[in-house]
Parts: sequence; structure tokens; C-alpha cells
Amino acid sequence: MLLQSDVVVDGRHLEVRVFEPPAALDRAAPRDPPIVLLHEGLGSIALWKSFPDRLAEWTGRRVVAYSRYGHGRSDPLEERRDPDYMHHEGEIVLPELLARLELERPILFGHSDGASIALMYAGTRPDAVSALVLEAPHVFVEEHTIASIEAAAAAYRETDLPRRLERYHNDVDRTFWGWNDIWLDPRFRAWNIEPYLAAVRCPVLLVQGDEDEYGTAAQLEAISAQIPATQIVTFARCAHAPHRDRQQDTLEATARFLRNVTSIAARIESPS
Repeated sequence: MLLQSDVVVDGRHLEVRVFEPPAALDRAAPRDPPIVLLHEGLGSIALWKSFPDRLAEWTGRRVVAYSRYGHGRSDPLEERRDPDYMHHEGEIVLPELLARLELERPILFGHSDGASIALMYAGTRPDAVSALVLEAPHVFVEEHTIASIEAAAAAYRETDLPRRLERYHNDVDRTFWGWNDIWLDPRFRAWNIEPYLAAVRCPVLLVQGDEDEYGTAAQLEAISAQIPATQIVTFARCAHAPHRDRQQDTLEATARFLRNVTSIAARIESPS
């Protein structure tokens, strides 16, 4: 791990960490873009656990992770979220963060809400991203998702879920209810980011578990219908977080995808 600090973006202090591959395994050329991790709705840097280090090792690339406003050790959430909060993240916060960190044309690896944010960034800045790896992305709201979020609210009230999450966030109550309340807000039922998809030009890898409690294959179908350069990997016996439930398989699929992306880019730049 090279750096642990914070960066002021959109008026908020955001926690940032950079993970470097072991020197002996640095397979990426210096100009190869880094991977930027975008966490899920209840995620943070710490909740990625060992994954960033292992991803850097497997791909030979620098991996940058940050906790969004209201998550991890970033500034705690101060207001109720609006239905466009992910739009703001993808169109305002993420571009400013990447500029502050001087990261050009990164590979965005997004999980759940983070995957949706990555799609909106790529849909508004199609030339500013090299590739997308999207775990359990959402592009519209499903009843399947709402039922699981309602169940999460009950679990937060009735079980030790707050205690298990509090080690990962400065203010676990604000983090949890900031996510839960907006997803259950009646206004959020109309949330849909499919209009962003047609503008996405980079290669995309979609990764999902066949037991995902927060989304169905309909999300993947909607994305692949509009983005031709899409590959889909589905893991059996896997829930909403393939990087946890099937970490080795996710690392292998990601590394293979990025090797192919690099090979294609090299052929385009140096045609025979």
C-alpha cells in the first residue's frame, strides 16, 4: 500500500488509499491505466478487505480505492439523500477525484451502487475510461431489490448488523439509513440509468452471482443490449458480492479480461 490519506472533493474530505503490486509481479507498463474501485451502497475502503491487494497482485496494476462521502473514514453524511445521489457521484464527484489524483483513463471496477456510478461516468465521459468491470450492477429498480433492502432494514433494527458494520464507518447509523432510506423512498422507484448506456464505448465485463439477493440477470441483459463490447460472467453459489463469495474466480476473470483489453489496445495503437 503506497498511500493512505484524504482528498477534498466537492467540499468533502474523502478517504483514499493506493495499493501497488509487488515489484516482482509488476506486469503492467508504466503507462497502463490504474484500476479505481467503486464500492457498494454500504461499502468503504475497509470493506473491500484483502481484495485491493490481491487485485493489484493479479493484474500488476496500481489499484486506487476511496470511500464515498458518508462512508468509511470520509466525512459523515449530513443530509438525506435525493434520488439523483448516484448521478452526482458519477458526474461531479468522480471526475473531480480522478483529476485531483491525476488518474487518466482508468479502469473502473464498481460493485452494486459503485457499478452504476461507473456506468454513469462512462456514459457522460466515454473517452475518459479504458474499461469497466461491473459486479452486480443496477440500471433500474427491481422489486427483487426492494424486498431485500426492506429485509436489510429489519435486520439492522433486530440483529447485530450495526455492530458488525460499525468497524467500517465513522457513523454507521447515518451510512446505513442514508442508503436504505433513499432506496425505499417511493420517488426512487423511477430511477433508471439506461439512457447512459448507448454512449459507453469501452469494453465491459459484467460479473454476477446466480444467488444475488439484490438484482437479477435482467440488469445484465439491459446493459449488454446497448453496449456491444460486453462480456458476462455468472458464478454459481454466489450472492451479491462475487469479490467476496468467489474471490479467486473474480480475480481470474478480471485479470483475463484486462489482458485482452490491453492486447486489443496495443494492436490498435501499433497495427501490423
